[in-house]
Amino acid sequence: MWIYPIYISKNPIESIDKHALNNSQCTIRHWETKGNAFSAIFATNQKHMSFKDLKLNRPILRAIAEKGYDSPTLVQEKTIPLVLNKKDVIVSAQTGTGKTAAFALPILQSLYDKQEAPKKGKKIRALIVSPTRELAIQIENNFQSYSTHTKLITTVIFGGASIEPQKEALKNGVDIMIATPGRLLDLHKQDVVNLDYVETLVLDEADLMLDMGFIDDVKKIERLCPKEKQTLLFSATIPYKVEQLANTILKSPQRIEVAQNSSTSKNVNQLLYFVPKPQKIELCLHLLRNTVNGHIIIFRRTKYGVDKLEKSLLKNGYKAGSIHGDKSQTDRQLALNSFKKKEINILVATDVAARGIDIDSLDAVINFDLPSAPETYVHRIGRTARAGNTGSAYSLCSADERDYVSNIQKLIHLQLDVIEDHPYPLDPKAKKEVHTSKKKGSKHKKGRKSEASKKKKKRWY
Repeated sequence: MWIYPIYISKNPIESIDKHALNNSQCTIRHWETKGNAFSAIFATNQKHMSFKDLKLNRPILRAIAEKGYDSPTLVQEKTIPLVLNKKDVIVSAQTGTGKTAAFALPILQSLYDKQEAPKKGKKIRALIVSPTRELAIQIENNFQSYSTHTKLITTVIFGGASIEPQKEALKNGVDIMIATPGRLLDLHKQDVVNLDYVETLVLDEADLMLDMGFIDDVKKIERLCPKEKQTLLFSATIPYKVEQLANTILKSPQRIEVAQNSSTSKNVNQLLYFVPKPQKIELCLHLLRNTVNGHIIIFRRTKYGVDKLEKSLLKNGYKAGSIHGDKSQTDRQLALNSFKKKEINILVATDVAARGIDIDSLDAVINFDLPSAPETYVHRIGRTARAGNTGSAYSLCSADERDYVSNIQKLIHLQLDVIEDHPYPLDPKAKKEVHTSKKKGSKHKKGRKSEASKKKKKRWY
């Protein structure tokens, strides 16, 4: 028997009837209400699907088994058959749902039967475009694992690293390339990359890619590929700009949505602390000393904020590291590897740097700065309580972030539990802080020229 949770609308009776009509084989095993939200657990007598049912070949099934996977996730079950049938697909799924394998496995299956001998020179036949270096490396690691019993060659290219080894790998020939947009276009300008033979184009984390300003690069990359190709678009959310992009580059796409973008796991204990902004670091340290334990990610809004908090944590004796866009690829990878190996237990990060990174056994998330986009809150706390585990999310809210809390609660249909018993409470009457410079005039030093010299200066206009 297959049991799975589903989030339902505010009207439980209407939702149950609708679901029962569409799924006559389903029965409700448990239901509960919390605030205006209603959730239920349904059970179905349908057979539990295995990877063999998806008609994957033996080398790929063997690699999957060696990774310890025995059955596909929901996004894999829905996506893999469509990709194998060469359909264009739009998939909306959160990090941690197994979406990398949802496109990696069918791509490997499709290319396996057409493997070229090394002497003929391999051509790039699958291109995966990723917004960040860390995510690109992670995708490449997955492809390497799944293709271990094939002769397919995968490589990854990204900025912030030496370009020569990447050129050498491409010169030797590859079947599958994972790339960040900027470095891909740089190599194309140098005539190192030929996309004329691409059969499948994957745009991963499309919403983040557009948020980072890659829209023109993505469109150019799509135009460099053959017209007759399969295009797969994966995104945590499908905002209007992603929808617009999909309409221009996909042909009659099949749509798959796995879990509503507003859903948060019931296994995450979500706690809210109101605190004056200047005392956030003190409250964070207080929570780490008395409340929060284990493997922790702390999110900050800015790169400067990440560096400042990391210094405070190290000064107070914590094993911490950080990642953000201004750090070198070597430093970012070193911090990530240390965190995954549990050499450090705290990772301070910006949303862009941490997006899409798969980290197992995360005990807690601290929202040091609340995100202005409520969907980002869902992405952040979705990193904990995976695979049936429990986790906690601690959000620190200053006076100027109250509106963010309201928007988050509207999106997830839940009231966050407010913790008032802490040493740094926020005055309920506190107003938003307005930042003004204490010094008048320019912050730059005065020029060396005197006022008399400036008056004598002849002007050309």
